[in-house]
Amino acid sequence: MRKEFERCTPESAGIPSGSIEWLIDRLEEGWTEPHGLMIMRDSKVFAEGWWAPYAAGLVHGLQSHTKTYAATAVGIAVTEGILSLSDRVIDIFPDRAPKDPSENLKLLTVRDVLCMGCGMETMPMGGEDWIGQFLATPVVHKPGTAFMYNSTGSTLLGAMVREKTGLGLIDYLRPRLFDKIGIDADNLKCICMEDGMEMGGGGLFATTEDNLRLMKLYLDGGVWEGERILSEEYVRLATSLQNESATERAVNPPAEDNFVGYGFQIWMCRPEGVYRADGAMGQFTIVFPKYQMVLAITENASGATGGEMPQKTLDTIWEWYRNLPAPDSGALLEDPEASRHLARRMSMLSLPAPKRSVISGMQDGVQGSYEVTEGYLAFKQSNPFVRDPKDDGVKTLSVSFDPHGVILDTVNAKGEAKRIIAAMDGRRIENTVEGIASIALASALWKEEDLLRLTFRMVETCNEQYFDLKFAGNDLVIESYSDHVFSRGRKETVLLRKKEEE
Repeated sequence: MRKEFERCTPESAGIPSGSIEWLIDRLEEGWTEPHGLMIMRDSKVFAEGWWAPYAAGLVHGLQSHTKTYAATAVGIAVTEGILSLSDRVIDIFPDRAPKDPSENLKLLTVRDVLCMGCGMETMPMGGEDWIGQFLATPVVHKPGTAFMYNSTGSTLLGAMVREKTGLGLIDYLRPRLFDKIGIDADNLKCICMEDGMEMGGGGLFATTEDNLRLMKLYLDGGVWEGERILSEEYVRLATSLQNESATERAVNPPAEDNFVGYGFQIWMCRPEGVYRADGAMGQFTIVFPKYQMVLAITENASGATGGEMPQKTLDTIWEWYRNLPAPDSGALLEDPEASRHLARRMSMLSLPAPKRSVISGMQDGVQGSYEVTEGYLAFKQSNPFVRDPKDDGVKTLSVSFDPHGVILDTVNAKGEAKRIIAAMDGRRIENTVEGIASIALASALWKEEDLLRLTFRMVETCNEQYFDLKFAGNDLVIESYSDHVFSRGRKETVLLRKKEEE
């Protein structure tokens, strides 16, 4: 049974309400797109809010923040005696190991994988036998002596647990972690590898509060309401320096907080003693042990390269942190006006609404039914890590308009019909699409007389998906693309032709 956290004013937690307003002001300056924020101290939540259309109960793509969940599964297995940090990887997967493993591969242990010390210089990717590919990748350096960020290795952590227990990541964690700390496992989503293993390197979708609860467990030394879930020693190792990460400077120069060091799928931070779970585009859950405080944020802080804007989020949080009262100063005098103003503001957070579209002079003329003549079309969130099945693509597309927006009726190669409705009056309309992230809030706008842009706000992710429909006589060209940092520059182009009226 989920037990709700006690809520309190910032002042009773020793934090001025005005300092939270300052933090929100910075997050709303335009260099990031904030989605959710929760801050807890001494087990009490004193600030929380979500920028509509994001909301408290919606899961959010975590990217590499997933790694900390995968490492927690290993930590529980270690605590239960199912795994040991010194277990050799080739002994866990004897049927997947090369016949003549190298000396370095023979040395590779669970601990090395946890701290990004696999010794590889390239990261193996997916495939049905991705575990075999991982073990066949050259281990150039002695394990544990060099740092290389290895998301496939993080997914291997969950596979280790599966190999020992027969349970996937979520099924293993459900009774041992999620049910105990108040995470609704039925609400979680996860991208899987081709063999069905959850992508522990970056595939999980969870709520802002789920992340807060996970990292509170680490702050509390692995104990939840008197029950030990993770051993004290495992938590100590996981949240302290286990591998130097200064070499990351050559990979991601703007990310200053990536050069401080690494624990077990947890990053060390520049403020002394602070550590964080971290996912691309700014999915951070940060633990401040001196303050007994946890801050969880979900956002889209992409930037040009993916590194500079998430770092700016961290820099902003460090500035906020440096200006807090001393950790031993206790509760502050209540400031009812300030705390009420903050609470009201955080209850009304919102992203800008879509623009209302003008009506194109071509609008009536482009209505009708079109057939795909070249390319693959699917109205859903593209995912850079998952191959789209090409047998489910749209074959016919009918375009029509009503006073509030555009209606797209599709039929795919299997004969399945689907309707997409996008608002053009300054709203977003909820649609359910195929894929892990299935909630698409759709709006449309005539960008030019002949160009209609359909926007999917994929509200379970950081991102938006775009479909540009360019009309020219009986021809229609659709370009689809995403603002996902790992998908930039990738476009799918589809050619369609208007069907003759019967």
